[in-house]
Amino acid sequence: MPHSTPLISTIVMGLVLAFILGAIANRFRMPPLVGYLVAGVLVGPFTPGFVADAELANELSEIGVILLMFGVGLHFSLKDLLSVRAVAIPGAIVQIGGATIMGLGLATLLGWGLGAGLIFGLALSVASTVVLLKALQDRHMVDSEKGRIAVGWLIVEDLAMVLALVLIPAIASINGVEGAAVHDPFVDFVERVSGIHLDIFGILAVTVVKLAAFVGFMLVVGRRVIPFILHYTAHTGSRELFRLAVLAIALGVAAGAAYLFGVSLALGAFFAGMILSESELSHRAAQESLPLRDAFAVLFFVAVGMLFDPAIILTDPLPVLGTVFIIIIGKSVLAFLIVVAFKRPVGTALTISASLAQIGEFSFILAALGVGLGILPAEGRDLILAGAIISIILNPVIFFVLDLLRPALENRFGRPVEAVAAAAAERTEPDMVASAPRAAAPEVPQETEPTQVPTGQSNHVIVVGFGRVGSVVGEALLEAKTPFLVVEDAEGRANAARAMGIEVVVGNAAASKVLTLANVAEATTVVIAIPNAFEAGQAVEQARKQNSKVLIVARAHSDEEETHLKTLGADVVILGEREIGLGMVDVINRDSKAVAEITASDAVESVLAPLAAATIGATPKLPSDPNLLAEAIEAAQAEQQHADSGPAEPPAVVSAYGEEPDEVPEAFAEPDENLVEAEDIAELEAFDVPVVPAAEAVAPEPPAMPEPVAPRPDKPATTAGSPFNPEVPPPVPEDEKA
Repeated sequence: MPHSTPLISTIVMGLVLAFILGAIANRFRMPPLVGYLVAGVLVGPFTPGFVADAELANELSEIGVILLMFGVGLHFSLKDLLSVRAVAIPGAIVQIGGATIMGLGLATLLGWGLGAGLIFGLALSVASTVVLLKALQDRHMVDSEKGRIAVGWLIVEDLAMVLALVLIPAIASINGVEGAAVHDPFVDFVERVSGIHLDIFGILAVTVVKLAAFVGFMLVVGRRVIPFILHYTAHTGSRELFRLAVLAIALGVAAGAAYLFGVSLALGAFFAGMILSESELSHRAAQESLPLRDAFAVLFFVAVGMLFDPAIILTDPLPVLGTVFIIIIGKSVLAFLIVVAFKRPVGTALTISASLAQIGEFSFILAALGVGLGILPAEGRDLILAGAIISIILNPVIFFVLDLLRPALENRFGRPVEAVAAAAAERTEPDMVASAPRAAAPEVPQETEPTQVPTGQSNHVIVVGFGRVGSVVGEALLEAKTPFLVVEDAEGRANAARAMGIEVVVGNAAASKVLTLANVAEATTVVIAIPNAFEAGQAVEQARKQNSKVLIVARAHSDEEETHLKTLGADVVILGEREIGLGMVDVINRDSKAVAEITASDAVESVLAPLAAATIGATPKLPSDPNLLAEAIEAAQAEQQHADSGPAEPPAVVSAYGEEPDEVPEAFAEPDENLVEAEDIAELEAFDVPVVPAAEAVAPEPPAMPEPVAPRPDKPATTAGSPFNPEVPPPVPEDEKA
């Protein structure tokens, strides 16, 4: 490949090899990131063949870290961050201190100095952002209490590393280390403005003020500006501009935070996402940034693999084992004891322990800084890289092993499952059900997830997912009193379903054991309400394997997804866009039918009103020929339709609907009683109503009853263009009725 295109060659080779090796790793039921790391080793400088540009790969990986942290911020509100501060802040500080001491001990055994040992220990204490979030996302734990504590723990570690990156050069320069003239630009600016050379405490104070200024700026200014920009872009109606706005906000805020406030790119992107999470457009923003986030996250693992020299495993096996022991065993045990000490469930402690049992990007930055300052030997950097590669590869194994050890650890450290469930139920009954679902009983799904008892229901409906679609289905089934349960892996939605009195099986429906707990073998229907077609396909496939006769209903967004789901075993696939179109057509048809019915009703009323008025006090007589009545109704209906489409009559001729004029002009004076219009006579004769001249009509006077008052017509007794006539035809005498 031409050497003039290192950026293109690095991206192409990195992504192609990552795809091939990631697919192979997935085929052997290993995490794809193992393949990504091996791809980095193959294109790195320590293996023969093509060598990618390591510096370009590192910068590209930073974009992946920025987008990943931005996506986490979109799902992680400030309320969530503050809700776990009691565990995350002291826990992270104690864990950093303990891991640093262990690293210092190994460095002392290797004959390194105090400074080298401290940097080495700090590098081993901080976990990788990408690896931790990837592990939580694969297990659908980001929205759970475990995930919130782990992410909060990680944020505290990032803040601590920001302080370390500022203080290490300052301490090195104070101690007279050669080549330690590396300072924070903001600190240098303060020294130039004030004319005072800051000592270690001054630098620490300036750094704290800088971080506080960044947080305050984001909470005060960013909370108003960032949502405004995104909402303005959304109102333009351009999806392209909206996607560009999302990327510009994520990358721009991250770069601005790094250049102006000296914080890490990842931390700046996280705060940008967290501020934007308060907007109703956060879900759409997360969807738009997802493809680029995943692609650049892959490049991060490729860049890490390029830094690894496999020869160190053969040349220094014992130091490598010691480093891996500190990362995997030492940090995990320490984190577990810390979380249990805060009286958190054993499941939460195990999840956090496994999540933190690896190191990543900040470790590489600290190692490079230490080597650049001449404090850390090159061997220390190689050990850090080796420990990172091995710990990342073994991280999925750590989760698997801790799941196996969980029952024994629960018996030793945790409360019984029944006690936890009873305590949670006691906390949520009766007044806390209406509160936020997240705060209702966060420990129940954590403690009972692996040891859930299979449902006792049979001939029931299984609803997979309780989001926007699943909740609608669940409410309808609940109202119809149809037996059903919900399979959900997000803690907030699971608690919301429980608050409604719905049985919930916590877990991913793509796992066969979760569907076994839901008793899909005896279910009548399985409703797959999750939007992701790939996960929905796995759930359909597993459900069909366990019950070949169950009715499976799924949702899709395209014809390709519909075909994919039906191929895997779905009986009915509801295409969202198609149903929206059919719903619109139904509304149009329903409204048109309603207008026609109203018009027909008015026509019938206009024809029968004269009959009712002419037969006041007597039994109404319908025409002898029904065809005459039908023709009159059709004519009145056509006349009404024509009148509705024509212009309104002047107020002087026809009054407002249902009203009579206060004064009748002389031109429209009441006609002579002896004069009857020929048209009125012909109309009445057509309905077989006898017409009696006014002079011959003598109505009998009731003995002591007032004269009956004719009901006020709901419409003026006139036609368009005729003078207003409030009178109605006179009543027919009793003795002249046929």
